[in-house]
Amino acid sequence: MLKYFLIYKPFGVLSQFTKEVPTHRTLGDLYDFPPDVYPVGRLDKDSEGLLIISNDKQLNHRLLNPDFQHRRQYWVQVEGIPDADALTQLEQGLEIRFNKKTYQTLPAEVALLPRPIKLPERDPPVRFRKSIPTTWIALWLKEGKNRQVRRMCAKIGYPTLRLVRVAIEQLEIPDFKIGEVQAIAGEVLKKKLGIS
Repeated sequence: MLKYFLIYKPFGVLSQFTKEVPTHRTLGDLYDFPPDVYPVGRLDKDSEGLLIISNDKQLNHRLLNPDFQHRRQYWVQVEGIPDADALTQLEQGLEIRFNKKTYQTLPAEVALLPRPIKLPERDPPVRFRKSIPTTWIALWLKEGKNRQVRRMCAKIGYPTLRLVRVAIEQLEIPDFKIGEVQAIAGEVLKKKLGIS
């Protein structure tokens, strides 16, 4: 039987069920998932937000195969105030280092977000520096290389302080609490993802 769950993955939790060291927090610490499910895609330990958990191998293929280019939306809090040139670089695509090679990112959609962003407080909170302002950016990508958003923001000179994936296609987590898990019907999930 195919099973589908949505989770708001918290900061500091690995996108896996196996602890590499005893102090690691994993998805299994958040919910009593069935034994045959696994995360569809990943968010790194320092990132938060929407993660799909399922045992549907076809869904895994459709979302992770780069040929399908599913839109993913991220809210990114960066150090400093990006200028127009920096945002244009993100929009047009730029070169980042990935697996010790140069990688050209696909064009992205970018928008500055007004404050305040309606997100639950992070634990631990993002460091605050009185002398350095921060900015929230909405970033839409159609690819998902390891730590890509962080690498892109670093490349334009604005380090990432907080990173939250808020949507994949039309699948969103606007009212989730951090660590919350919800079961979802497969047909609903696939409709929101644009998968037939």
